[in-house]
Amino acid sequence: MPFVLTAFFVYSAVEQTAGIWASSYLVQSRGVAVDTAASFASFFYLGITGGRFLSGFIADRLGDRRLIRWGAILALAGIALIVLPLPTPLALAGLIIAGLGCAPIFPAIIHATPTNFGANRSQAIIGVQMAAAYLGMVFMPPLFGWLTGRVSMALFPLYLLFFAIVLLAVTERLNQVLDREKSRFE
Repeated sequence: MPFVLTAFFVYSAVEQTAGIWASSYLVQSRGVAVDTAASFASFFYLGITGGRFLSGFIADRLGDRRLIRWGAILALAGIALIVLPLPTPLALAGLIIAGLGCAPIFPAIIHATPTNFGANRSQAIIGVQMAAAYLGMVFMPPLFGWLTGRVSMALFPLYLLFFAIVLLAVTERLNQVLDREKSRFE
C-alpha cells in the first residue's frame, strides 16, 4: 500500500503543478510570450486527453504495468526537455510530451487495483488511493508556489523531475513487491 499511495501522491503533484505553474514558468524563466505560454500550458492537458484516448486502444496489449512504466518514462523525457538548457520550442514540446506520458498512469493504477490487492478489497483501496491523489493535488502546487517565492521560478522543471523520478521508482518497487508476493503463493 505505501508504494501505490506514494505513486498517486507524486503523480498528482506532477500533473497539478505542471498544469497550474507551467505558464508562469514559461513567461518568467523562459521569456515566452504570455499567450504562447498559456497555450502550451493548456497543451499539457491536451497531451493528457489525447494520451488517454490513445491508451485505450493499446491498454489490453500492453497491460497496466507497461502503461505505467512507459507513461512515466515518457513524462520524464518531456520534463527533461524542459529541464535541459535547450531552445524554448523544445521546452514547449516537452510539456506536451510530459502530458502524453502522464496520460495512462492514473487510470492504469486504478485499473490494476483489483489485480494487485484483490477484488474484495479494491473498493476500499481505491478510496484510499483517491485520498492520496487529492493530497498531492491540494498540497504540492501551493508548496511549489511557496518555494518559488524563496528560490526561483526556475525550480519548476526540477520540482517536476523529482516527483516523476519518485513516481517511476515507487511503481517499479510496487511491481517487485507484488511479484515477490505472487511467487510466494505459487
